[in-house]
Amino acid sequence: MEYISPEKNPYFKDCSAVVEAEGFKLVELQVVPQHGAVRVSAVIASKDPSKDIGVSDCAKAHRALQPKLIALLHKSEDDVSMEVCSPGMERNFKNAAEFSVFTGREVRVWDKTVSDWVRGIIKSSDTEQVTLELEAGGEKSVAYNDIAKAKFIHL
Repeated sequence: MEYISPEKNPYFKDCSAVVEAEGFKLVELQVVPQHGAVRVSAVIASKDPSKDIGVSDCAKAHRALQPKLIALLHKSEDDVSMEVCSPGMERNFKNAAEFSVFTGREVRVWDKTVSDWVRGIIKSSDTEQVTLELEAGGEKSVAYNDIAKAKFIHL
């Protein structure tokens, strides 16, 4: 799994600040030009790992983000199509940078060094690895290079 800093997205920092002011975390932001218009897709998560995101949360973030994106993109409201959603119950992590967003959530990672799933709560992460608090006690750090896949545990 690769670590790609969200800061590489030119709009992420500004949009993240807007979402944080509303009480959420910005997980993912895609800005795609389409025939003179722009399609925006944003994924938000709760700051509290024990809480899920609902439709009203997405609507709140949408209302806050839309004016900011219109200003950043120098477009009119009619030229920006935007979707805001939750990460979903069984999200597959797309970028290792997401581990820091989901600290405190229970996940499982496929560790290539043991050819098996490692299950635990995200305790910490940096640009090289994630540290999980294991169910049986103790911790395990897994380098991103050794992770084939990671996803939420939601039963």
